[in-house]
Amino acid sequence: MTIRFDGQVAIVTGAGGGLGREHALALAARGAKVVVNDLGGARDGSGGSATAAEAVVAEIEAAGGEAIANAASVTDFAAVQAMVDQAVAKWGRVDILVNNAGVLRDKSFAKMELDDFRFVVDVHLMGAVNCTKAVWEIMRQQNYGRIVMTTSSSGLYGNFGQANYGAAKMALVGFMQTLAIEGGKNDIRVNSLAPTAHTRMTEDLGAALPLEALEPSLVTPGLLYLVSRDAPTRAILAAGAGGFERAYVTLTQGVHITGADAPEQVAAQFEAISNRDAEIVPEMGAAQGMIELTKAQQAHGA
Repeated sequence: MTIRFDGQVAIVTGAGGGLGREHALALAARGAKVVVNDLGGARDGSGGSATAAEAVVAEIEAAGGEAIANAASVTDFAAVQAMVDQAVAKWGRVDILVNNAGVLRDKSFAKMELDDFRFVVDVHLMGAVNCTKAVWEIMRQQNYGRIVMTTSSSGLYGNFGQANYGAAKMALVGFMQTLAIEGGKNDIRVNSLAPTAHTRMTEDLGAALPLEALEPSLVTPGLLYLVSRDAPTRAILAAGAGGFERAYVTLTQGVHITGADAPEQVAAQFEAISNRDAEIVPEMGAAQGMIELTKAQQAHGA
Protein backbone atom coordinates (compact mmCIF):
# COMPACT_ATOMS: atom_id res chain seq x y z
CA MET A 1 0.00 0.00 0.00
CA THR A 2 1.40 3.38 -0.99
CA ILE A 3 2.35 5.68 1.88
CA ARG A 4 0.49 8.98 1.46
CA PHE A 5 0.03 12.09 3.60
CA ASP A 6 -2.95 13.73 1.90
CA GLY A 7 -4.72 16.15 4.23
CA GLN A 8 -1.88 16.03 6.74
CA VAL A 9 0.34 18.86 7.94
CA ALA A 10 4.04 18.30 8.63
CA ILE A 11 6.69 20.47 10.27
CA VAL A 12 10.30 19.71 9.35
CA THR A 13 13.03 21.58 11.21
CA GLY A 14 16.40 22.20 9.63
CA ALA A 15 14.75 21.70 6.25
CA GLY A 16 16.67 24.27 4.25
CA GLY A 17 19.20 21.71 3.01
CA GLY A 18 20.54 18.19 3.39
CA LEU A 19 18.34 15.61 5.07
CA GLY A 20 15.65 18.06 6.13
CA ARG A 21 15.19 19.31 2.59
CA GLU A 22 14.82 15.75 1.28
CA HIS A 23 12.30 14.96 4.03
CA ALA A 24 10.26 18.08 3.26
CA LEU A 25 10.26 17.49 -0.50
CA ALA A 26 9.26 13.84 -0.10
CA LEU A 27 6.45 14.59 2.37
CA ALA A 28 5.08 17.26 0.04
CA ALA A 29 5.34 14.96 -2.98
CA ARG A 30 3.16 12.46 -1.13
CA GLY A 31 0.46 14.98 -0.27
CA ALA A 32 1.50 16.68 2.98
CA LYS A 33 1.36 20.40 3.53
CA VAL A 34 4.77 21.29 4.90
CA VAL A 35 6.22 23.92 7.20
CA VAL A 36 9.83 24.23 6.03
CA ASN A 37 11.72 25.49 9.07
CA ASP A 38 15.33 26.58 8.84
CA LEU A 39 17.22 29.25 10.74
CA GLY A 40 19.55 29.49 7.78
CA GLY A 41 22.65 29.69 9.94
CA ALA A 42 26.10 28.29 9.40
CA ARG A 43 26.96 24.70 10.31
CA ASP A 44 28.08 25.82 13.79
CA GLY A 45 24.78 27.64 14.38
CA SER A 46 26.00 31.19 13.74
CA GLY A 47 24.09 33.65 11.58
CA GLY A 48 20.64 33.22 10.09
CA SER A 49 18.51 33.83 7.00
CA ALA A 50 15.15 32.60 5.72
CA THR A 51 16.55 32.16 2.19
CA ALA A 52 17.27 28.43 2.49
CA ALA A 53 13.75 27.63 3.71
CA GLU A 54 12.18 29.84 1.06
CA ALA A 55 14.11 28.04 -1.68
CA VAL A 56 12.74 24.68 -0.56
CA VAL A 57 9.21 26.10 -0.42
CA ALA A 58 9.68 27.31 -4.00
CA GLU A 59 10.71 23.78 -5.04
CA ILE A 60 7.64 22.29 -3.37
CA GLU A 61 5.30 24.84 -4.93
CA ALA A 62 6.85 24.38 -8.37
CA ALA A 63 6.00 20.69 -8.07
CA GLY A 64 2.39 21.50 -7.20
CA GLY A 65 2.64 21.14 -3.42
CA GLU A 66 1.81 23.44 -0.51
CA ALA A 67 4.40 24.77 1.90
CA ILE A 68 5.35 27.77 4.01
CA ALA A 69 8.79 28.90 5.13
CA ASN A 70 9.74 29.61 8.71
CA ALA A 71 13.06 30.84 10.08
CA ALA A 72 12.48 30.29 13.81
CA SER A 73 15.40 29.08 15.89
CA VAL A 74 14.39 25.83 17.57
CA THR A 75 16.13 27.09 20.72
CA ASP A 76 13.54 29.91 21.03
CA PHE A 77 10.31 28.44 22.39
CA ALA A 78 8.27 31.58 21.70
CA ALA A 79 9.37 31.53 18.05
CA VAL A 80 8.65 27.80 17.83
CA GLN A 81 5.19 28.31 19.32
CA ALA A 82 4.54 31.06 16.77
CA MET A 83 5.60 28.66 13.98
CA VAL A 84 3.12 26.04 15.19
CA ASP A 85 0.41 28.67 15.56
CA GLN A 86 1.13 29.75 11.97
CA ALA A 87 0.66 26.21 10.71
CA VAL A 88 -2.59 25.73 12.62
CA ALA A 89 -3.92 29.12 11.48
CA LYS A 90 -3.24 28.23 7.86
CA TRP A 91 -4.09 24.52 7.76
CA GLY A 92 -5.96 23.74 11.00
CA ARG A 93 -3.78 20.95 12.41
CA VAL A 94 -0.31 19.45 12.81
CA ASP A 95 0.07 15.72 12.19
CA ILE A 96 3.81 15.24 11.79
CA LEU A 97 6.88 16.75 13.44
CA VAL A 98 10.35 15.91 12.18
CA ASN A 99 12.98 17.17 14.62
CA ASN A 100 15.92 17.43 12.24
CA ALA A 101 17.60 20.77 13.05
CA GLY A 102 21.15 20.45 14.29
CA VAL A 103 24.61 21.97 14.54
CA LEU A 104 28.16 20.73 14.96
CA ARG A 105 30.94 22.10 17.13
CA ASP A 106 33.36 19.20 17.10
CA LYS A 107 36.48 19.05 19.28
CA SER A 108 38.00 16.51 21.61
CA PHE A 109 36.50 16.86 25.09
CA ALA A 110 39.86 18.04 26.46
CA LYS A 111 39.79 21.02 24.08
CA MET A 112 36.05 21.68 24.06
CA GLU A 113 34.67 24.83 25.64
CA LEU A 114 31.65 24.26 27.86
CA ASP A 115 29.74 26.89 25.86
CA ASP A 116 30.15 24.70 22.77
CA PHE A 117 28.91 21.68 24.69
CA ARG A 118 25.92 23.58 26.04
CA PHE A 119 25.00 25.11 22.67
CA VAL A 120 24.99 21.79 20.81
CA VAL A 121 22.83 20.18 23.51
CA ASP A 122 20.53 23.22 23.41
CA VAL A 123 19.97 22.96 19.65
CA HIS A 124 19.61 19.18 19.34
CA LEU A 125 17.92 18.26 22.61
CA MET A 126 16.13 21.39 23.78
CA GLY A 127 15.29 22.29 20.17
CA ALA A 128 13.45 18.99 19.84
CA VAL A 129 11.87 19.48 23.26
CA ASN A 130 10.63 22.96 22.31
CA CYS A 131 9.13 21.80 19.02
CA THR A 132 7.57 18.72 20.55
CA LYS A 133 6.08 20.68 23.45
CA ALA A 134 4.54 23.14 21.00
CA VAL A 135 2.70 20.38 19.08
CA TRP A 136 2.05 17.88 21.88
CA GLU A 137 -1.31 19.19 23.07
CA ILE A 138 -2.52 19.61 19.48
CA MET A 139 -1.70 15.97 18.78
CA ARG A 140 -3.34 14.85 22.03
CA GLN A 141 -6.54 16.70 21.12
CA GLN A 142 -6.49 15.20 17.61
CA ASN A 143 -5.74 11.72 18.99
CA TYR A 144 -3.09 11.51 16.28
CA GLY A 145 0.53 12.47 15.89
CA ARG A 146 3.79 11.23 14.45
CA ILE A 147 7.09 12.56 15.80
CA VAL A 148 10.62 11.67 14.78
CA MET A 149 13.81 12.55 16.63
CA THR A 150 17.02 12.61 14.62
CA THR A 151 19.54 10.63 16.64
CA SER A 152 22.95 9.44 15.46
CA SER A 153 25.38 6.56 15.65
CA SER A 154 27.63 9.09 17.41
CA GLY A 155 25.12 9.10 20.26
CA LEU A 156 24.31 5.41 20.17
CA TYR A 157 27.91 4.22 19.92
CA GLY A 158 30.24 7.21 20.30
CA ASN A 159 32.54 9.09 17.94
CA PHE A 160 35.82 10.88 18.64
CA GLY A 161 35.44 14.63 18.96
CA GLN A 162 31.67 14.56 19.41
CA ALA A 163 31.05 14.34 23.15
CA ASN A 164 28.57 17.23 22.93
CA TYR A 165 26.81 15.97 19.81
CA GLY A 166 26.76 12.36 21.03
CA ALA A 167 25.36 13.30 24.43
CA ALA A 168 22.56 15.30 22.81
CA LYS A 169 21.76 12.57 20.28
CA MET A 170 21.52 9.83 22.91
CA ALA A 171 19.40 12.11 25.08
CA LEU A 172 16.90 12.28 22.23
CA VAL A 173 16.51 8.49 22.42
CA GLY A 174 15.65 8.77 26.10
CA PHE A 175 13.18 11.55 25.28
CA MET A 176 11.58 9.31 22.65
CA GLN A 177 11.26 6.35 25.02
CA THR A 178 9.10 8.22 27.50
CA LEU A 179 7.09 10.21 24.95
CA ALA A 180 6.14 7.01 23.16
CA ILE A 181 4.79 5.61 26.41
CA GLU A 182 2.91 8.80 27.33
CA GLY A 183 1.57 9.39 23.82
CA GLY A 184 0.34 5.86 23.21
CA LYS A 185 -3.24 6.35 24.37
CA ASN A 186 -3.65 9.28 21.95
CA ASP A 187 -2.05 7.48 18.98
CA ILE A 188 1.02 9.69 19.11
CA ARG A 189 3.86 7.53 17.84
CA VAL A 190 7.40 8.65 18.50
CA ASN A 191 10.49 7.21 16.82
CA SER A 192 14.15 8.01 16.19
CA LEU A 193 16.06 8.05 12.92
CA ALA A 194 19.85 7.57 12.88
CA PRO A 195 20.98 8.69 9.40
CA THR A 196 24.23 8.26 7.52
CA ALA A 197 24.34 10.81 4.73
CA HIS A 198 26.66 13.31 3.13
CA THR A 199 25.47 16.81 3.96
CA ARG A 200 27.28 19.99 4.97
CA MET A 201 27.43 18.45 8.47
CA THR A 202 29.82 15.78 7.14
CA GLU A 203 31.66 17.74 4.46
CA ASP A 204 34.96 17.65 6.40
CA LEU A 205 34.92 13.84 6.16
CA GLY A 206 34.64 13.88 2.38
CA ALA A 207 37.79 11.97 1.59
CA ALA A 208 36.79 9.15 3.91
CA LEU A 209 33.26 8.65 2.61
CA PRO A 210 31.91 7.27 -0.70
CA LEU A 211 29.81 10.38 -1.19
CA GLU A 212 27.80 9.20 -4.18
CA ALA A 213 26.46 6.31 -2.05
CA LEU A 214 25.46 8.59 0.82
CA GLU A 215 22.81 10.74 -0.79
CA PRO A 216 20.42 12.16 1.84
CA SER A 217 17.51 11.01 -0.34
CA LEU A 218 18.43 7.40 0.45
CA VAL A 219 17.62 8.01 4.14
CA THR A 220 14.22 9.63 3.60
CA PRO A 221 12.26 6.42 2.83
CA GLY A 222 12.87 5.38 6.43
CA LEU A 223 11.63 8.73 7.67
CA LEU A 224 8.46 8.44 5.59
CA TYR A 225 7.65 5.10 7.18
CA LEU A 226 8.31 6.41 10.70
CA VAL A 227 5.76 9.22 10.22
CA SER A 228 3.16 7.18 8.32
CA ARG A 229 -0.21 6.09 9.65
CA ASP A 230 1.11 2.55 10.10
CA ALA A 231 4.31 3.68 11.80
CA PRO A 232 5.81 1.74 14.69
CA THR A 233 6.55 3.54 17.95
CA ARG A 234 9.73 3.61 20.06
CA ALA A 235 11.82 2.38 17.13
CA ILE A 236 15.41 3.46 16.48
CA LEU A 237 15.85 3.13 12.73
CA ALA A 238 19.32 3.48 11.25
CA ALA A 239 19.50 4.38 7.56
CA GLY A 240 22.11 5.22 4.97
CA ALA A 241 23.28 4.33 1.45
CA GLY A 242 20.08 2.33 0.95
CA GLY A 243 20.69 0.22 4.05
CA PHE A 244 18.18 0.09 6.90
CA GLU A 245 18.94 -1.37 10.32
CA ARG A 246 17.35 -1.23 13.75
CA ALA A 247 19.12 -0.37 16.99
CA TYR A 248 17.92 -1.43 20.45
CA VAL A 249 18.64 -0.55 24.06
CA THR A 250 18.80 -3.96 25.69
CA LEU A 251 19.11 -5.44 29.19
CA THR A 252 20.81 -8.70 30.14
CA GLN A 253 19.40 -11.08 32.73
CA GLY A 254 22.45 -10.57 34.93
CA VAL A 255 23.24 -12.21 38.26
CA HIS A 256 22.33 -11.68 41.92
CA ILE A 257 25.18 -10.61 44.22
CA THR A 258 25.13 -9.48 47.87
CA GLY A 259 27.49 -9.65 50.84
CA ALA A 260 30.69 -8.07 52.04
CA ASP A 261 32.62 -9.21 48.98
CA ALA A 262 29.97 -7.97 46.51
CA PRO A 263 32.37 -5.57 44.73
CA GLU A 264 34.82 -8.42 44.15
CA GLN A 265 31.97 -10.67 43.00
CA VAL A 266 30.80 -8.05 40.51
CA ALA A 267 34.34 -8.06 39.13
CA ALA A 268 34.61 -11.86 39.15
CA GLN A 269 31.21 -12.37 37.52
CA PHE A 270 31.26 -9.48 35.09
CA GLU A 271 31.32 -11.88 32.14
CA ALA A 272 28.16 -13.57 33.44
CA ILE A 273 26.56 -10.17 34.07
CA SER A 274 27.35 -9.30 30.45
CA ASN A 275 26.00 -12.55 28.99
CA ARG A 276 23.50 -11.61 26.28
CA ASP A 277 21.60 -14.90 26.27
CA ALA A 278 17.94 -14.07 26.98
CA GLU A 279 18.57 -10.32 26.98
CA ILE A 280 15.43 -8.23 26.57
CA VAL A 281 14.29 -4.90 25.14
CA PRO A 282 12.34 -3.51 28.12
CA GLU A 283 8.88 -2.08 27.57
CA MET A 284 9.72 0.59 30.15
CA GLY A 285 12.35 1.43 32.74
CA ALA A 286 10.61 -0.48 35.52
CA ALA A 287 11.71 -3.73 33.83
CA GLN A 288 15.18 -3.33 35.33
CA GLY A 289 13.81 -3.23 38.86
CA MET A 290 11.54 -6.20 38.20
CA ILE A 291 14.45 -8.33 36.98
CA GLU A 292 16.53 -7.35 40.00
CA LEU A 293 13.74 -8.01 42.51
CA THR A 294 12.96 -11.37 40.90
CA LYS A 295 16.58 -12.44 41.25
CA ALA A 296 16.58 -11.30 44.89
CA GLN A 297 13.41 -13.28 45.65
CA GLN A 298 14.82 -16.36 43.96
CA ALA A 299 18.07 -16.02 45.93
CA HIS A 300 16.14 -15.89 49.19
CA GLY A 301 13.83 -18.77 48.28
CA ALA A 302 10.71 -16.58 48.12
